[in-house]
Amino acid sequence: MNVAIVGGGPGGLYLALLLRRGDPSRRVRVFEQNPEGATYGWGLVFSERALAFMHDSDPASFADLERHLALRPEQHVIHRGRAIVLRGTRFSAVARLELLRILHHHCRAAGVELEFERRIASPDELAGWDLIVAADGANSALRSALAAELGATIALRANRYVWYGTPKPIDALSLTFRENADGVWVAHAYRYAPDRSTFIIECDTQTFARSGLRAMSDEQARAYCERVFATELDGQPLLSNRSLWNPFAMVRTERWSSGNVVLMGDALRTAHFSIGSGTRKALEDAVALAAALAAEPKDLTASFARFRAERGPTLQRLVDISMTSAAWYERVREHMRLDPVPFTYSFVTRAGHIDLERLRERDAEFAASYEEFERSSANSER
Repeated sequence: MNVAIVGGGPGGLYLALLLRRGDPSRRVRVFEQNPEGATYGWGLVFSERALAFMHDSDPASFADLERHLALRPEQHVIHRGRAIVLRGTRFSAVARLELLRILHHHCRAAGVELEFERRIASPDELAGWDLIVAADGANSALRSALAAELGATIALRANRYVWYGTPKPIDALSLTFRENADGVWVAHAYRYAPDRSTFIIECDTQTFARSGLRAMSDEQARAYCERVFATELDGQPLLSNRSLWNPFAMVRTERWSSGNVVLMGDALRTAHFSIGSGTRKALEDAVALAAALAAEPKDLTASFARFRAERGPTLQRLVDISMTSAAWYERVREHMRLDPVPFTYSFVTRAGHIDLERLRERDAEFAASYEEFERSSANSER
């Protein structure tokens, strides 16, 4: 079987690696529109056990990745200048470029063909390939070309966000909530290398409009945000890499395949970045699709059905959780009146899959702080 994978992000590369590992007689080529070594974005973050499945799927590439993971043992929620520490879930971070470099190395060793600076806009350009995988992200050209057949839709969320970097080491996975004269701002930040941190900034539509960011140059926008988060940056600059203020694109497809084309990762469905699962989702899609193709090697229709049956329920739950989380951020100005402790409790429980009982199991210290705050508040009202 000849397999063309469109999109050289982590998901597409990992699928290529697994397909060649599973059957070296396959011809597998990855088409990536950007040059090798170019990446747009900074670091990636995962919960501590989020990548454990990679150890089982391909121990060699996981061992290389593990050496580059920077462990973050706690999370900080900063509101009104006070940092509330959350424990119980540890996180790992890695430079996106480093993850791609590792996957490039293992793909080449396995015999995967990598073609850079080649944009594929239509499946017609890949006539003669037995299987075409659209792994080209939320702005997938292949999905757009097959939108009618796939029942594909894109809805834009209300908030705006931008993905910056900074040389300031931010050791904890930090969520900073800040108000100024223009409105409410959120920074999602974490260190992924000794001298680099990701610094995603988010705001609602009212704040975006009042700040005047739409009319600013990249340099002016970064200078504005450096003033908003001057305490966190401590004199260090924000770094841009095609960093644009955009609304989050909520991608949905009624059907996962059309003919010999199947979708995966963000080309298939997007999960909001506030739960930090986009790359993990794409990698897990790769594992499930590779397994489905191995189980039904001579029947693409059957393998696509198996892929959807395996991934559909888990993916839907993840997407639902992420959209509930996104909605909380879109209403964050309603929560800013809260004291830091109940504010943090609102944040932790925002997606609906964590309640007080589960929080006690995960982080007994913060749960106790919240319960003590609630008791004190109730007593003071009597």
